[in-house]
Amino acid sequence: MSAIAPFDGFGLGLRRTHYADFLDGEVEVDFVEVISENYMVEGGKPLRVLEQVREKHPVILHGVSMSIGSAQGLDDDHLSRLRALADRIDPLWVSDHLCWTRTSAHNSHDLLPLPLTREALDAVCANIDRAQDALGRPMLFENPSSYLTFPEDEMAEWEFLSEMAQRTGCYLLLDINNVYVSAHNHGFSARDYIAGLPLDRVRQIHLAGHEPGEIIIDTHDRAVSGGVWELYADTIAQLGPVATMIERDDKIPPLAELLAELELARSLGRGNAGAIAA
Repeated sequence: MSAIAPFDGFGLGLRRTHYADFLDGEVEVDFVEVISENYMVEGGKPLRVLEQVREKHPVILHGVSMSIGSAQGLDDDHLSRLRALADRIDPLWVSDHLCWTRTSAHNSHDLLPLPLTREALDAVCANIDRAQDALGRPMLFENPSSYLTFPEDEMAEWEFLSEMAQRTGCYLLLDINNVYVSAHNHGFSARDYIAGLPLDRVRQIHLAGHEPGEIIIDTHDRAVSGGVWELYADTIAQLGPVATMIERDDKIPPLAELLAELELARSLGRGNAGAIAA
C-alpha cells in the first residue's frame, strides 16, 4: 500500500454556508475538508458542489461514522460507498476518528470513547486493516476529545495511537484542540501527550474551539482559544510539512472570519509565536 506524502498547506472545512464563496470566487486556502458521509451518495447538489470545488482545491474526506472501534466490525455498505466517493473525488487522503459510534442494533451518531486496553487495540487494528484494504489506501485517524476514562485502561492514549500506527501503517490526524480538552479533563500534560506520539506519522492538524469550564466541552462553535494556539505553536515547531485546518461546525461565521484564523495558523507555522498575542 502506498505511503501518504506530506502536504504542507492550510485549509478549511467546506460547509454549506460557504458553498457560494467557493463556487463564485477564489478562496485563499490550500485545501478543503468535507464530512465524507454528506457526500456518499450517487448524485444531488452537495456532490455536484464538491466536484466543482475539487476542480479548484485538493479535498480531504473526513468521516464521522466508520466506527473503527466497533466490536461488531465494520459495515460493508459504508466501506463500499466511501470507496466510490474516494475514487470519484481522488482526495489527498481519507480520515476518520478513533472511536466507536454503533452496535449491531443502534447508531449513536456520536464519537464514543474506547477503553485503552489490549483487547480494544486488537479490535481497532483489525478494523483499520480491513478499512485500508477496502479503500485501497492508507488512512488517517484522529485522536478524540474525551470526558471519562475506563478503570480497565492499560495504557495512555498516546501509547494506544502509537502502537496502532505501527501495527497498521495508518497515519494520524492530530487534533490539537482535542488534546487540550482531554488533558484538562483528565489532568495529564498536553505536551507529554504530543511528545509520546510518532510525529512522523502525523499528516494533518485540526484546530477548533471549545466551551470552557470545569469540564471543557469540544464544541466546534467558536474561535480557537489562546491555549490551543500556544499548543499548536509548540507542536508545529516539532513537525515537518503538515496540513493544518480550522474546524467550525456550528455558529458558522462569515468566511472572512475563518480566513483570519487561518492566517494566524499560517503565521505560527512560519515560526512567528508572537502572532498569538497580536
